[in-house]
Amino acid sequence: MEIILKEDVKNLGYKDDVVKVRDGYGANFLIPKGFGILATESAKKVHTENLRQRSKKEEQTRVQAAATAEKLNGVSIQIGAKAGESGKIFGSINTIQIAEALKKAGYDIDRKNITIDEDHIKNLGTYTAKVKVYKEISTNISFEVVAE
Repeated sequence: MEIILKEDVKNLGYKDDVVKVRDGYGANFLIPKGFGILATESAKKVHTENLRQRSKKEEQTRVQAAATAEKLNGVSIQIGAKAGESGKIFGSINTIQIAEALKKAGYDIDRKNITIDEDHIKNLGTYTAKVKVYKEISTNISFEVVAE
């Protein structure tokens, strides 16, 4: 029996793979649980068309992400924080503050896609963060922590 997988199945295959399985496994587990559909000729044609359309949309998204990464490359932002006399800030800088500063600069980046190179930023100075724009497209931005 051939099945088109709708989700990743451990030790069997990934989403959108066409796999051969035993009849009982497909009919009693994969199809009822919604992990796959029966791979008839019409289902295979629909599946092929969906893959073609998805790859076209993904290519457009990849081009837009590359353009956004190119714009972000070299961007420098400033983040204000309350600091003491010695340059040590009260609290620490996190990805939420970086995302807000990027939003003010005109870039709508989700905070979950920002990774700070250092564990905790507790001093004034210049640091770098990695911004993931798309699956494997990312860029580094620099940000400066200044006293308010």
